[in-house]
Amino acid sequence: MKTKTIIMLMAIALLSIGLASTSYAFHDGGAARCEGCHTMHNSLNNTTFNQGATNKWNGTQFQAGPYLLQGSTPSEVCLNCHGTGTGTSGYHVSTEGVVNTTGGQLPNQYTPGGDFSWMRTTANSIGGTFGHSIIAPTMSYVQDPRIITSPGGSFPANQLGCQSCHNPHGSTRRDSTGAYVTPNTAIGGTYAPIIASGSYGQIPGAGEAVGAYRLLGGTGYSPKNSGVTFLNNPPYAVAPSSYNRTDTAAGGQTRVAYGQDMSEWCGNCHSGLVEASYVSGVAGHTHPAANAAKLTATIAANYNAYVKTGDLTGTQANSFLNLVPYEEGTNNIATLAALAGSSNAPLTGPSTASNVACVSCHRVHASAFPSMTRFGVDALVTDETGAFEARSGFTSAAIQASYYGRGDVTQNAWFGDAQRALCNKCHVKD
Repeated sequence: MKTKTIIMLMAIALLSIGLASTSYAFHDGGAARCEGCHTMHNSLNNTTFNQGATNKWNGTQFQAGPYLLQGSTPSEVCLNCHGTGTGTSGYHVSTEGVVNTTGGQLPNQYTPGGDFSWMRTTANSIGGTFGHSIIAPTMSYVQDPRIITSPGGSFPANQLGCQSCHNPHGSTRRDSTGAYVTPNTAIGGTYAPIIASGSYGQIPGAGEAVGAYRLLGGTGYSPKNSGVTFLNNPPYAVAPSSYNRTDTAAGGQTRVAYGQDMSEWCGNCHSGLVEASYVSGVAGHTHPAANAAKLTATIAANYNAYVKTGDLTGTQANSFLNLVPYEEGTNNIATLAALAGSSNAPLTGPSTASNVACVSCHRVHASAFPSMTRFGVDALVTDETGAFEARSGFTSAAIQASYYGRGDVTQNAWFGDAQRALCNKCHVKD
């Protein structure tokens, strides 16, 4: 009996380790454990629920946040988990202790969406142009003082938070037909339960569903106090389960396979910036970004040939660059899953079936560059020696961090000397 008990305990321990190592154990694609975000009384062991931890919201004992949240704002609730620690780690999207980039702690999260703490540096105004200015005062994130509503839309800047994009209860789901649905939860109805995250390529069986990609809000989602109701469902995309890593790690680039509908989804708040009918040389348009914004044969050929400034020897078989991603033009999850990866992921480049999306040029959280672009558009990427070019308030090492840590500061391994802006990956004007 003792032996059986030990074996059982070992099995439970191994199972727990396995769950802890996945990217989606807490949310599991939908509504997570209630006490992870809410607190009934904000009291535990005769102190606040978070035990006075300085890197989390605590508030006052016996006084919960709004909606019984563990935070004064929804974003503080998210950052209680996603914003703690200084090391590169799993699901983190913010780095503790970042106050400047000329010394001390650098932003240290390398997720595809970027590290919010670029907005906390002394090189720029807090809540400024370097990212989506979520409001979480306990973690030093405040409203962008320059804007009132979302560019190209009407979402109020003073209500922006993680919940503005991510539905914390994850009601929208992808069913066994591949369609996104938001179930009718009226009394007496039935709907497919969420069995897993919808971010990593799992295909549900009949009568089942997986969550929306990254728990993004779907049609009908209306973040509280925003006055905005979403008209478009989340995008089709697949991420690798290991994604917070530098591109210097074994295996090379981290590749998220974007399928379709990303720009349309961004259009829930930025509708005026979704451009599906661009005509070259005609005024009144913005840069193409939509399902219909297909790469021309010339642009696809440029992308596939471009290796770096002065080097057009690439081929489609190995041309993918995660600093300039694109959508594949498909909602087939199996197809996307075959492309996603963080260890020797396929590097196949685009075709004329591919399209430009908002994420081709922007990160969704933040970056070291104005307008949260994926790369600097107003300066060289590397200087004449091949080192990442320092910018106002940012050292060469800081810029290297925003390029996923690739290369080294003394002689860049990914790009050559005097690398121009990566707009040239598509346009080859350098």
